[in-house]
This record gives sequence, structure tokens and C-alpha cells, in this order.
Amino acid sequence: MQMDDPQRQDPQRQDPQRQGPPSQDPRSQDLQRQDSQPPDRPSQDPQSQDQPRRPPQGHGPLAGFTIGVTAARRADELAALLQRRGGSVVHAPALRIVQLADDAELLTATKELIGQVPDVVVATTAIGFRGWVGAADGWGLGEELLSCLRGVELLARGPKVKGAIRAAGLTEAWSPTSESMAEVLERLLGEGVEGRRIALQLHGEPLPGFVEALRAGGADVVVVPVYRWMPPEDLGPVDRLIDATVARTVDAVTFTSAPAVASLLARAEERGRLPELLDALHHDVLAACVGPVTALPLQARGIDTVQPGRFRLGPLVQLLCAELPGRARTLPVAGHLMEVRGHAVLVDGELRPVPPAGMALLKALTRRPGWVVSRADLLRTLPGAGRDEHAVETAMARLRTALGAPKLIHTVVKRGYRLALDPSADSKYAEEGSEGT
Repeated sequence: MQMDDPQRQDPQRQDPQRQGPPSQDPRSQDLQRQDSQPPDRPSQDPQSQDQPRRPPQGHGPLAGFTIGVTAARRADELAALLQRRGGSVVHAPALRIVQLADDAELLTATKELIGQVPDVVVATTAIGFRGWVGAADGWGLGEELLSCLRGVELLARGPKVKGAIRAAGLTEAWSPTSESMAEVLERLLGEGVEGRRIALQLHGEPLPGFVEALRAGGADVVVVPVYRWMPPEDLGPVDRLIDATVARTVDAVTFTSAPAVASLLARAEERGRLPELLDALHHDVLAACVGPVTALPLQARGIDTVQPGRFRLGPLVQLLCAELPGRARTLPVAGHLMEVRGHAVLVDGELRPVPPAGMALLKALTRRPGWVVSRADLLRTLPGAGRDEHAVETAMARLRTALGAPKLIHTVVKRGYRLALDPSADSKYAEEGSEGT
């Protein structure tokens, strides 16, 4: 299984039906230029770190939406990109990186390579390569390792790895344009690997298909485990993200690695909530993956995912900026244009935050625009409301206040409530509304 690096994806496996806007789009280029700037550091919430981080005043394309971030690395950068565009972020790292600088396995592999220099070394991640060189320095083997690497064919899986290699005073022999391990394997097998000694710097997860293909071709493969992915020490944020996804209080969950997906699903299964989580991701909560390798564990469960055309954080955020507003319901109501988002409503373009109880009522009304929804049915949508229908009246009063336009929702005496759908609405809405009036 490949790990959680936005670079580690194979564009040949990309589903063209699910790609985001192409990178040639000028708007995509503008966003990428913006995202190349150093990210703002997300504000520190005095409450627990997994609480939504609210956007500043004003709103962007993600205003009113809440996005879960499962990344262990570069989480602050991803959160900052989402917040710049108005989104609220719930951070729940599904993994943690365990460095192996003191690990006997890494030391043994390093000494083995220094003692018997390989023909090829494949560097897969910048953080892993830097960690390896740093660990060798700590053992007093840094110069010997660099001397060993200067005499081999050094392959870099992507531009960040190339940067790490050059920062160490080395030069890579080749790097794939696709930044995928599949292309690296294709090159090695095409050159012929029989009798060659190949060192592979692992990136937290084994690559059994990669290693087995090389060994089947006659190569002597030495794996270099620089770090491993482990479950987070604090499972509280992960549990709360699972609960929020099941409750549909997040609109999307982002994944930047297949191990992060597997970790989240495994934790949900441990808690007995996996069927509910899969149902939420299948029907209501958008699963946004940085690329097709990351998406594989979800797709194996029958979950549709969206992926950007370029496997980077910037394009992933751009894709969310297109997908989430596109999924929001927009209705002409009482002379206003109302767009219902995750935790807010745009009324004629003005962002109106709505409390959770009010949003639950509003979503129940928008499922059948113009129909009358009874108080009993609305009561069932309120979390923890009990049996007192007065709770519906209280939540409805607060909803109308939050919307700033009380006439958007009509009270139907002794029956319930309905949206005041405009007569000029699309015929399908008008017909639905006529049945409930």
C-alpha cells in the first residue's frame, strides 16, 4: 500500500470522470500561484484542536462548509488553504509518523549498503531521505553513506525528493514525470534488474508489489525503513471526526494517504460505527482524496471519491471549492435566493450562520421544497430533542432570526411548516409544493 504523500499517485489510474478542473485552466494556475506562497498559520483555537476552526469575516467559496482533515503531515498547510477560502476545519490526524533514527533495522540496512554498495538507490520521500541521512550522521556514518550514494544510480520519485538529494550534495540520475512509483518500476524493469543490487527507501508502508516485481526480475533488493506510520496516540479527535461524519455535521473529509484512510476505517470498525461511516460517505459526506492511490481503500468499500487532476494540496482545495458549492441546494424562496450549505445559508449572497438545530430543520424542509413538514417529523430531526414539540417552535424561531428573513418559512396552522417557495420556481418544485399546501 502506498502512503500518504500527495506526490505518490499514478495519473494513469486517474478516473477521468472524477477529475477536478484541469491544471491548464487559468483559474487553476492562479490558485496554484496563490498556494505556492507560504501558508498562513492556522489560528490556535483555545478549545480542543479538533473543534472547527472558523473562517475570518467575509466569505469565500467554502464559507458555510466544514471539512475534516485527516493528514498527519502538512495538516496546518491544508487547513490554512481551506480557511483562506472560508471553510471551517476539523483536524483529526489519523496517523502519526514514528521516526526510526534509533531503530536497529535502519542501522543494519545502512551498514549493509555501506559495506556492499548497491547499483541503484530509489529515494521515495524527501522527509524519509533527510531522516535517513540525519540518522546516519547521528551514528557517525553520515560521510560514509553520502560517499556510497555518490557512486550509485540515484532515482528520485518526485521534485521534493530531488530537492532533498541535492541539499545533501548529491545528484539524482533520473526522476519520473508522473512522480509515481509505477513509472520507477517500469524504468527499472525496462533496463533489466537481473543481478543488480537495488536499495529502496521505504516511506512508512511496505511496497510488496514493487519489491516482489524487482526480485522476480532477479534483483537483490535491500529495503531501508526510515519511518513508520502508526495510529495516533490520542484517538479522541479521530473518534469525534467519525461521529461528526456519521451525524453529517461535516460536509467533506479529505485524505492525503491510503494509510490514513485505512486507519480511519479501522478505528470506525473498532467502535462498531463502520457501517454508519460508510453510509455517510456514500450518500452525504464528500470523500476528497489527493489521488487515486489514496482513494483505493474507499473505492474497495464502494465509496465514490473525488480527486484533483494534479496530486497536490492546492488542486485538492480547488476541487473542494468547486464540488461543495455545487452540491449545495439553491432555491427561490419568498423573493430571495437561498443556498443551503453545511452550517450556514446564503440569502441573496449574504452568509447567514445557522445553529445546528435550525440547520437540521431547514434541511428537512429543503428535502421537500414547498411541502408541509409536520412538527412531529421535524422533531425527529432535532438531535436530543426528546418528545416535546415545543422544541421545534423554539428552534424554528431561532432559525428565522438567523436567516434574517422570517417569511422564508411559513407556518401552516395545526400542520407544521413549509418553505415559501416562489411561484416562479422550477416546475418540479412548484408541483411538489402544491401537494403540500
